[in-house]
Amino acid sequence: MSLDSSSDQPAERRVIGDPLTLRALAHPLRLKLHALVGREGSITAAEAARQLGVSQALASHHLRQLAKYGYVEPAEAGDNRERPWRVTHTSHRFDPAENTWDEIEALQHYLLERTAAQLADWHQRRADAEPGWAEHAGISQNLVYLTLDEMIELEEAWNALIDPLVKRRPLGDTSKRPPGAIPIDVTLVAVPLRPTESGA
Repeated sequence: MSLDSSSDQPAERRVIGDPLTLRALAHPLRLKLHALVGREGSITAAEAARQLGVSQALASHHLRQLAKYGYVEPAEAGDNRERPWRVTHTSHRFDPAENTWDEIEALQHYLLERTAAQLADWHQRRADAEPGWAEHAGISQNLVYLTLDEMIELEEAWNALIDPLVKRRPLGDTSKRPPGAIPIDVTLVAVPLRPTESGA
């Protein structure tokens, strides 16, 4: 059972290392569907198809694939005619086992594409945003020299910062959102660089 036994809300974080499970999410439409289901709380294939501009058959197929690998599951239906879906977990951590690098690279590729598209869309909407958002959204770039231990420390500190916020505002639970809360995509990218000619 993917749901926490003490709540109807999705469990918090899922660690994924299985190649097939990773590959199941490494698809542009499935990533969009998974994000949409999480944001809506629960949604039918017909409504997801309408919002994403695809056929209901295509949305249904990919939602079933997401369900097969544990990313979504049937939600409680208001009637017997519709079959809504909900996410099983609010966050994922991808465990890079030796035999999963190809799958992780494909997934990261699509996630970076999505992040770039969301940033471009934000740039178009920024002038119309409420005061304050434009000053605090966007990219913060840093170049630092780290040892492996320090890189691990940074990752752990990042998780310690973001995890309580994720737990406080479960995806799909509108009752936990205070006035003014909007969806924010927060993506941490940490990339070791090639050394310069001098080795710097």
